[in-house]
Order: sequence, then C-alpha cells, then structure tokens
Amino acid sequence: MRLLLDLHPDSYPLEGFRRRQLLEWVFVQGAGSFDAMTNLPADLRAKLGEEYTLNPFREIETVRSTDGSVKYLFTLHDGRQMEAVYMPYLDRRTICVSTMVGCPAKCAFCATGAMGFGRNLTPGEIVGQVLAVAGGEGIAPRELRNLVFMGMGEPLLNYDHTMLAARILLHPQALGMSKRRVTLSTVGLPKGIRRLAAEDDLGIKLAISLHAPDEETRQRIIPTGHRNSIVEIMAAAREYQATTGRRVTFEYSMLRGVNDQLWQARELAGLLRGLVSHVNLIPMNPWDGSGFESSTEEEIQAFYDELEARGVDVSVRRSRGKDAGAACGQLALKRPDAVTGNIASA
Repeated sequence: MRLLLDLHPDSYPLEGFRRRQLLEWVFVQGAGSFDAMTNLPADLRAKLGEEYTLNPFREIETVRSTDGSVKYLFTLHDGRQMEAVYMPYLDRRTICVSTMVGCPAKCAFCATGAMGFGRNLTPGEIVGQVLAVAGGEGIAPRELRNLVFMGMGEPLLNYDHTMLAARILLHPQALGMSKRRVTLSTVGLPKGIRRLAAEDDLGIKLAISLHAPDEETRQRIIPTGHRNSIVEIMAAAREYQATTGRRVTFEYSMLRGVNDQLWQARELAGLLRGLVSHVNLIPMNPWDGSGFESSTEEEIQAFYDELEARGVDVSVRRSRGKDAGAACGQLALKRPDAVTGNIASA
C-alpha cells in the first residue's frame, strides 16, 4: 500500500474537482482517514483506502516543555524512530522536521550524530511530520507557516526526497507555505549547495552549519568535515548567493573552550567578508554523554560583540524546549535501537 503523501499534489490519483477535494481534506482539513472525507463518494473513499494510506507513523509520542515547545517522537512503520519539534512564538508557529533517521554527518556535539545513520525518509514521511504535529496541537496544517529542515539528518544527502517534500510544502493546493519561510540547513556540502542554487522554482532559504572558522576545530567537532574544506564550503556559499541573490545564514553552536575564542570570531568575520550573510550563535543544548558544554552567557556575548564590531550581522538563537529534550536526537537516542528499528515497543 502506497503512502499518499509521497506523491506530488499534481500526481494525486483523482482528477479535476475530486482531486481538489482530496487535497483540501489532506492539507487544509488535516483528515486522518479517507472515511472522514465525507464529500467524496463512499465507493471512491473505499478504493482510495485499498490503494493508499495517509499515515506514515505507527506511533507518536510527545514531550511538552514549559516554554510551549513540544518534541514529537515518531515511530515509523518499520520500527525506526525520528523526531520533529513544534515551537510556538507570539507571532508565528514553527516546526523543525527531520529528513533522515539518524545522521551520517556525526557532529560530535549532536545527539543525532551519536545515533549513526538509519535511512532516508520518504517525502511523505517528511511532510507527514507537519500534518501530525498540526493534529497533535489541535490546529489546521496551514497554521504552521514556518518550517526548517533542521532536525535529524543531512537534507542534501537525501536530496530528491527533501526537494519533493519542499515542493509539497510550497504547493498552493497543498500546504501553501511561503518560500521565504522555509529554510534548509546543511552541514556544508558544496555539490548539494550548488544543486540547490539551480532549483529556480524553489527559492527556499539556505543555512550552513559551519560551527568553526578553522579546519582543525571543525574536523574535531565534525569528523566528516575533512571531506569538504571550509574554503570549498565558502566558495559554494558565494556561488549560491551569486546565482540566487539570497542571503546565506551560518549556524554556529557555541561550545565552551572549543570554538568560542575571540580569535575564532575574528577568523569567522574574515570568512564572511563581502558575503551578504547572517550568523546565528546557538548556545549548545546539552545532553548526557556529549562531552561538551555550552559557552557561558558572558562568552557568547563577547563572541557576539567581536563579530558585530567587524560588521557581521549576528544574533543569538535561544534554545527552546531544553526540559523536553528538544535538541535533535535527544529522545530517540534514549531508545536503544531507534536507528536499527529493533525497538522494545515494536
């Protein structure tokens, strides 16, 4: 049985008016079953139910934070697990979705990296996170207007599925998101960045998880970092900007005594010279066994001031949901076989 959400909206199984009805039920009403689609004929609903399923998940668990954030832990039909995070703000509702089970990048400070790599998610398993979170929060799917591909996994290593998911998110008859409010975060894969730049009809935003301005530090905290040098990453970022005209964001997790020295701030500012960019300084969301701790408020402020003094557009992105284990992979990592799928509840 096929997952309906894996299809591009233009490829849905019905035609004309009936297709529009089906899309309305899935992406506007957030219907969880074909039986709920009461304005479709009963025989048509039955046929759809024989050929397709709407739900990519076998089980959904939630952990709610005192700040309003909610971590969603999804068990897929093969028993593997992955996560999404819902983050409500005064002026918007944001969701952080995963593109993989686990992650092959192996960033040393990231809980997902400690899990290893399980498999790529399908487009429907990516989009399904949005629909499931909307249902869990009691809101319409289209009330989630901001999305970041910043959860478990490296989106550019699951390129085709991530791009199809993005097109479903943006499609006016599906979730109808604005390309200005969808961001893809990558550890820095030059070929993938250039490929993304060539997606003329997409226009989503790019964030690069740089985390260090020097090769020695970056390869220490991102063991796979040796495959793509900082010089290559920055060259791809400049080509991306030249092609798209869009600003590039750089994510920088603040790790105490590792990448938070003032000389590193100065080196980072030098890397960004001439590039229209923004730097997000991110206090580390600690997890047991990481071996790292977050820089102090004073250290983060000093780093911030050093960048700002050199003309860098910079902000501090405060972590949400620390008490809910909202950093990528923290909940799944507690399950002994979340990547392999041999879960106790399976």
